[in-house]
Amino acid sequence: MAQYNLNINGKTHQVDVDPNTPLLWVLRDHLDLVGTKFGCGIAQCGACTVHVEGNAIRSCSYPVSAIEDKKVVTIEGLSEKGDHPVQKAWLEHDVPQCGYCQSGQIMTAVSLLNQNSNPTDEEISQAMNGNICRCGTYTRIKAAIKTASKSI
Repeated sequence: MAQYNLNINGKTHQVDVDPNTPLLWVLRDHLDLVGTKFGCGIAQCGACTVHVEGNAIRSCSYPVSAIEDKKVVTIEGLSEKGDHPVQKAWLEHDVPQCGYCQSGQIMTAVSLLNQNSNPTDEEISQAMNGNICRCGTYTRIKAAIKTASKSI
């Protein structure tokens, strides 16, 4: 076990965990930040996506030892009232169905728009590739990202 001071959503948290513990489990089990979901456990579905230093990463395969002194943002830290332009566009386009993949989808979309505020359809498809939506709302996801790009 090792002690880590983590900057999660702008707040410092201290955890005592094994260095190889995936960030996902630190967030969910130690910090009670359960908006980040466990999907596949092998970084293939995107449900566990969070931002580390502004980059979208899969937290299920990212060890906590790799994030000390880095800023982490989860879906809970994206906006105080759930009013980030991507979150608003998600609702406008009725993207959520079961909702399970949504936090990972949103975090990936925000990362894309932070890097490219006016992506083409192809760039959206490339950035979102690997984020699995079992309900198949990919067309609405793309439309929501296009809408959000006008507000960022």
